[in-house]
Amino acid sequence: MNSSKAELSPKSNTPTWAGRREIFGWAMFDLANQAYTTLIITVVFGVVFTRVIVGDGPDYRLGNLLWSLSLAASYALVVVIGPVCGAIMDYAAVKKRFLFASYLLTVFTTACLYFVAPGQIALAMTLIIISNFGYALGEAFIAGFLPSLGPPEKLGRISGFGWALGYAGGLVATGIVLLGLGGIATDNFANLRLVGPLAALFFLLGAIPTFLWVREPEIRSGYRDIHSALPKQTFMRIGFQRVTWTLRRLDRFRDLGMFLASLFFAMAGLSIIISFAFIYGDQIIRWDPLYQMLMFVLTQVAAAGGALVFGLLQDRIGAKRTYNLTLLLWIAAVAMIAVTPQLTGMLNRNLGLSLEAQQVFLGAGCLAGLGLGSLQSSARALVGRLTPQSKAAEFFGFWNMTVKLAAIFGILGLGVLQVRFGLQLSVLLCLVFFVTALAIAQLVNQRRGEAAALVEGGETGQ
Repeated sequence: MNSSKAELSPKSNTPTWAGRREIFGWAMFDLANQAYTTLIITVVFGVVFTRVIVGDGPDYRLGNLLWSLSLAASYALVVVIGPVCGAIMDYAAVKKRFLFASYLLTVFTTACLYFVAPGQIALAMTLIIISNFGYALGEAFIAGFLPSLGPPEKLGRISGFGWALGYAGGLVATGIVLLGLGGIATDNFANLRLVGPLAALFFLLGAIPTFLWVREPEIRSGYRDIHSALPKQTFMRIGFQRVTWTLRRLDRFRDLGMFLASLFFAMAGLSIIISFAFIYGDQIIRWDPLYQMLMFVLTQVAAAGGALVFGLLQDRIGAKRTYNLTLLLWIAAVAMIAVTPQLTGMLNRNLGLSLEAQQVFLGAGCLAGLGLGSLQSSARALVGRLTPQSKAAEFFGFWNMTVKLAAIFGILGLGVLQVRFGLQLSVLLCLVFFVTALAIAQLVNQRRGEAAALVEGGETGQ
């Protein structure tokens, strides 16, 4: 990856673009934190929580609902403080400190999942709420570095590289854990409880290059002298002031606002898939351990490939077009997931095949994997292109707030619907979300939004 350089004058707001080592260090955080979201949220602990910790089989509707509530509560905490933290980080040039604090919080509480035993629902929910809160904050904090890493025309490939490395990390972490701990089964809980400490250890070690090689982005001329002389307790007030300033000028960022509205529905659908895909496979498809492992490996490989390919494509055809393509992928994948049992029967009858539902579900998972990496990568890069340099962390705080509000909306929506209609029928909610996201995205004018970001980058936000 080439490293463009730009000299920083004392009065300039343009940072020196990052070199290869710094970009790699930044991407390593994506690799490291993927161990948490993959092992704890998607593949292992979510299934353990519903099947073993709560254990209300055969339909696990209470377990699914409590899992939804835990994730929604953690995202609600992020929504409350995320943008304010971002504003403080921009003003005081403390992005790395905030990132480090979120990293330590996630590592510690994830390791504590070892102490959760069957029936200890309150403890499990508390640790998931706190650990996912730390993870989600860190996800926003690391994204706030993106606009300072390279020029706008290279943000797609940089973001795609980070996501691709992240999925590679998730694949390695989960492969090591599952091969060492065995299958996800009730009688294997004594081994599976180690998933928390192992995920924490992977995150702890994997993120070290981030803190060694990534620089604190430059702050506006004059801010350094001002904020160094202020008492610490004023930073919270300043954070609220800067967020208020932005909210009063939202009409200047209407394309970013429209994109975030589209992203809200896209991420509502995506959060359901991330949080319930393996629960769906366990409860509806009733897959064998072999197919469970194959699903994980193939979706991670597809997601990494999708992030890289669509990241390069984005720099050629534009971020908005790439985002639209990923939404079309998701519409096809969710439709296939929702009707997997029926589609299996139809293929067998009409084509004379002898497929199993878990095999068709595997194909749907590969299609979803392509959309998984590309959607998140293109969305993060597009936000970076529509964001003023001087308010990068704050605006990525709004991005993260949108994503987490969407997660609350989507996960709670599915949790409530599946109590009434069952998990399979409720998954159709994702289809509605992705179609809505695609419709709203057509209202975004990327060029106009980028021009607005350049103009606003010259204001102080005071």
